[in-house]
Amino acid sequence: MGNSRASRLAHNLEGAAYWAAAAPVLARLPAFLGYRIACWRGDQLFLRQTGKRAELARNLRQVLGNELSPEQAAQVTRDWFRLASCEAIDVMRLRHRGMPLRRLVEVRGREHLEAALARGKGAIVCSAHFGSFDCGFSMLGAMGFPITTIGRWQYNYTTRISPAERKLWDLVYGRPLRRHRNRPNIEPWPGRFEVAALAAATLRANEVVTIAIDAPPLDSDQLRVAEVPFLGRQARLLPGVVTLAQLTGAPVLMSFLYRSADYRHQVLAISEPVPAGKDMTTAFERCASEVSAAIHASPAHWVYWASTADLANLGLLPSAQDESLAENVIAPAETISEETTMGEPAGEVIPA
Repeated sequence: MGNSRASRLAHNLEGAAYWAAAAPVLARLPAFLGYRIACWRGDQLFLRQTGKRAELARNLRQVLGNELSPEQAAQVTRDWFRLASCEAIDVMRLRHRGMPLRRLVEVRGREHLEAALARGKGAIVCSAHFGSFDCGFSMLGAMGFPITTIGRWQYNYTTRISPAERKLWDLVYGRPLRRHRNRPNIEPWPGRFEVAALAAATLRANEVVTIAIDAPPLDSDQLRVAEVPFLGRQARLLPGVVTLAQLTGAPVLMSFLYRSADYRHQVLAISEPVPAGKDMTTAFERCASEVSAAIHASPAHWVYWASTADLANLGLLPSAQDESLAENVIAPAETISEETTMGEPAGEVIPA
């Protein structure tokens, strides 16, 4: 227990120092050098964080099965740590109207977003917790599109971090992103019945609402989830994006930010509007299919590989309760160890 606490404290201190002190300096170096050092830091985390590395590899194997060879799975795991480290550089390069970052990002499909806004009903840009997705949203704002995001600043609610850490993450992560957004985030927590109204008002002002649709549903959301094909399984996702589109007439465009092999250049791909139709289930399945295809194409970009609990909440892995029931069928209760019956704490996504 003591070693675990000491390890967690050391990790938190290193992360805070990296985001608050090292990343701002690296973001002012020539891009090839800043991102190379970020990748080196990612490699060090890969080597040191053996528990998270094992969890990533196990989750990749359980969800994707034989799609990845052992060598490919190891490379995806290493890249996951590198991409998490590079995200800090992306955030810090959002200064000066985002030009230091925008120079490194090729935007494909900007005309689709412009055409959607020309119709006068706003636009919904739909993505996932994929790569530096938050930077992609803010970069659209820096390009002149009026952006409002439906999403939570998770560090405000993560129970295991202190108030001082929350203030730090808000300073180094939240503030640079908010600088390029038109309105405050619309945070969809339980009891916030005005979320749909706020989003609809934004769209009626012919602005852009962005949303990541792959977040694990909260307990209070279980009655609203839809089970859709996702990563070769049936996942539990919230279909609010298509409900909002049908209520307002705003088109839904899929958008993903892909990092190139050199780690510093990226491509922001914006699709044509997703065919909506009258069937909400079919429309949402199209959105989920696009997210699933992006993850299959670039699995290291997906944040949730590092959280077994989140993958279980999504329905992609058995829950702790399911695993406990399976163990009870296989072995007498008295032979089951504490480790096999107790679930892991719910994972919460904060910067690495």
